[in-house]
Amino acid sequence: MSLLPRTAEEFSSADYWDRFFRKRGEKAFEWYGDYNSLCGILHKYIKPRDKVLVVGCGNSELSEQLYDVGYHQLTNIDISETVVSRMNQRNTERRPDLTFQQVDATETGFENGSFQAALDKGTLDAIASEEEGSLAGRMLAELGRVLTVGGRYVCITLAQEHVIKLAVEYFAQDWAVRIHCLSGQQTEDSDSSFALPVFVLVCTKFRQAPPFAVLEMCQGEDGAPTRLSSVPELLSAVKERQAYNLMLHKLRGGTDASSTPSLTLCHAATGRPRYTLTVQDSLPSAKLPRSNHFAIFIVPQGRESDWLYGSAEGRTQLASSAKFKRLVIVAMHRDQEYEDMQAVQSELSPMVMELAPPGMPVNQQVPFLSVGGDLGWREVVGRGVSALTGEYSVEDVRGEDDHLYRRLVFMNNSQLVQSESRLRATATASANKKKNRKKSKASVSEAPAVTGVITRSVDRGFLCCTHHEVMVAGLAMLGTDAFSNKDHPVSVLLVGLGGGGLPQFVHDFVPCSRVEVVELDPAVLEVAHTWFAFQTDERLKVILGDGLEHITMLESKGGHSFDVVMFDVDSKDTTLGMSCPPPAFVETLLLRKVYNLLTPRGLFMLNLVCRDSSLRKSVLERVQAVFPRVFSRGIEGEVNEVLLCCRSAGDGHKPHTVPHTLQQTAKDLQKTLRNKTQTAPCVPQIDVTAMLNDLKVI
Repeated sequence: MSLLPRTAEEFSSADYWDRFFRKRGEKAFEWYGDYNSLCGILHKYIKPRDKVLVVGCGNSELSEQLYDVGYHQLTNIDISETVVSRMNQRNTERRPDLTFQQVDATETGFENGSFQAALDKGTLDAIASEEEGSLAGRMLAELGRVLTVGGRYVCITLAQEHVIKLAVEYFAQDWAVRIHCLSGQQTEDSDSSFALPVFVLVCTKFRQAPPFAVLEMCQGEDGAPTRLSSVPELLSAVKERQAYNLMLHKLRGGTDASSTPSLTLCHAATGRPRYTLTVQDSLPSAKLPRSNHFAIFIVPQGRESDWLYGSAEGRTQLASSAKFKRLVIVAMHRDQEYEDMQAVQSELSPMVMELAPPGMPVNQQVPFLSVGGDLGWREVVGRGVSALTGEYSVEDVRGEDDHLYRRLVFMNNSQLVQSESRLRATATASANKKKNRKKSKASVSEAPAVTGVITRSVDRGFLCCTHHEVMVAGLAMLGTDAFSNKDHPVSVLLVGLGGGGLPQFVHDFVPCSRVEVVELDPAVLEVAHTWFAFQTDERLKVILGDGLEHITMLESKGGHSFDVVMFDVDSKDTTLGMSCPPPAFVETLLLRKVYNLLTPRGLFMLNLVCRDSSLRKSVLERVQAVFPRVFSRGIEGEVNEVLLCCRSAGDGHKPHTVPHTLQQTAKDLQKTLRNKTQTAPCVPQIDVTAMLNDLKVI
């Protein structure tokens, strides 16, 4: 039978505790740990000569053990007559000066300033829910009254949100407040273990209120205090530690391969995120070497959004390749400095060992894995704030292929790369080597080894996103004459600009093409111009506005026909099963408007990212109801698929087959793209045929 309360209100009931201790009998009930686990922190703040008021003592052995090591001025109070009587009987002969009294902690009757310390082990937790905290508030006021100036209220607590908030807010104005987070008190033979860690709240009484709030957080009993500026920050630090211990509690029982708990470790001095740890267990059926229990994998800086590290499928594959029972995948955060791999290992070792799988042998060696022993490289080159999407970062990183890439990342979804372009890094000789030595040295140490000053420029002939390559290759479905007839150049309407790589590529390499882009966010257009070498002219224009409204306006006016309409726009609602496009872009009414905007040879291209199978099916059905021919090209290793939707039924009206002329038109498009013109800045790097090989009929 469980001896824990059924409801929170029972904690503060004298009748409940009387029933509890009758059932418990003589066996001590050590909430939140015994003397051995708490003595370090107690001796730190309570001295043997202090007069100590022990609040809600129960039948704990803590006071007896404190007495035995020299604390002889302990006054124990409890509201349960049963427990007070038993504790007095138990200690009359062995500890004659140890007193137990039936006293209400909210009205003790003791004189002002009678005690140098008040010790509370679980009592605040027990009564804090009563009358929305008013009972607990009265107890705190009473303890504040009976404590002398310089006295300390030492509260051992689980720090549930309503409890710790009440206590900290009460003391924060006039007292110094410090919170120690102790390790969770789980032991295999304990009859009471908690998933949450145990905290010790230490509040020190000042003679007069300090000029500023003194709020501190410590890890362990001897951890250096971290000063926090506000009550919400202190409470947030408590919640972070609780989340960490809850995960540890879960991991002690093991996880399955589909469960990937993660947590963020923050820099102690600044509180800023430093590492994100994701725990990935191997499949139970995996054949693993017997000694491969646990390993740590360090993700190269700037690569945390790569499919292998940033997706559930990729992490599962990584764990399978590593062949360890449990793999902790560590991502480093931007705006943090990391010296080298050895320094990172030293910093992480004390924390990550707590994440070890159950059953791992003691003193087991835990390897740190990485890509070539390298921390990777990332440089933030630009920052800004979008009124629509919030903060963003433009950063250069080194990819797996050792090329440099420029990425746009919005901080509200920092694991997703919104736009990406490959860079060309070229070195130029320095005119004054001594003057430029410092700058050159920094550049060379972080980027691929070159001499002199590094200049980075966007490679406009390289499309980083495979779905962009598929969209460009899909132009082959327009037919060969689409690229040779200067009187009727290819006209493209694209909704969603991003870094501008896709429209810029079409402009640069498809002769005489005319591209109109609709972008909702002015900040994105500014980023594209500033950081991604996007350039507009008479053949490439950007309209700032809502894509839905623009399509409706064009369709209502008539006479605005496009050979291609492309949707490459993401959804800001992360709760949906479809992250691209927003649902309104695939409603039947809008799809019909798109159909009406297309020329007879026209194509509608849709970048679809949908994890919900039923939602995907619904989208395909709506698209098929409007367009007579629909093809799909999946993107390997990603959720993306590109839908190529034809306005016409095709030659011979065979909508359920891939056009037999596609292979030839693909070759013609490839030749057209590589016929360098005066406007093309370089030779494009795309294999059109390969992008269309896996085309499937929907």
